Amino acid sequence: MRMVSIASGSSGNCIYIGSDKTHILVDAGISNKRIQQGLNDIGLKGGDVDGILITHEHSDHIKGLGVLARKYQVPIYATRETLDEIRSKSSLGDYDRELLHPVCPDVDFVVGDLTVKPFSIDHDAANPVAYRVQCGERSVAVATDMGHYDQYIIDHLRDLDALLLESNHDVRMLESGPYPYYLKRRIRGDHGHLSNENAGRLLNCILHDRMKKILLGHLSKENNYAELAYETVRLEIDEGDCPYGAADFSITVAGRDQMSEIVNL
Repeated sequence: MRMVSIASGSSGNCIYIGSDKTHILVDAGISNKRIQQGLNDIGLKGGDVDGILITHEHSDHIKGLGVLARKYQVPIYATRETLDEIRSKSSLGDYDRELLHPVCPDVDFVVGDLTVKPFSIDHDAANPVAYRVQCGERSVAVATDMGHYDQYIIDHLRDLDALLLESNHDVRMLESGPYPYYLKRRIRGDHGHLSNENAGRLLNCILHDRMKKILLGHLSKENNYAELAYETVRLEIDEGDCPYGAADFSITVAGRDQMSEIVNL
């Protein structure tokens, strides 16, 4: 099993997860050209993709979806409410609506040899989900666009081998930055985005001996930067009450415009 971030940030998101037999994308919020380049870099092409899991309908998660659907007839999975929003997006162009497959939070479904569990997150979208993907004994998850976390989220992120977790903003940068008040309130609210501090606090609840890789993702271009997210999350782990230190784990920041390393499990 392997995972790689093709792009992750407030301007576009696309994460590859796959096995030797099955290849899926979580979100398609960048251009088809960039998605193709990312797939090519790991030895794949668009026609190899067996499914696209959509977390929610915001443009930074679906921008390239229409082209992929038209060119490769790839099945698209999302909650029914998210699919309704996707159908209404004229910007995606024409594609076969039969490719749209509804899923339900906390109900597993199978794509090839991958078992996928969607689980609910709080964000200002129709019915957003994060995804946990399992192949054999290995499990990974992509969890972004969460205004907050609770025990439900913690439970769904336990015992992972790798995780891409939102570390969207630095609270001080957001508060002192140029965004209007209503947008600052949205971002830091319960249906907004996880701050660097809260990403570190959530990790304190789920770290364990077998965790091989943590990717920090969905960084805000205006209210964060990679070094700050990395250092803040590490500090929260080191000062937290879990039995681990940040140095016990491989933690990197997923880039907005470049691929992450390939995480092989």
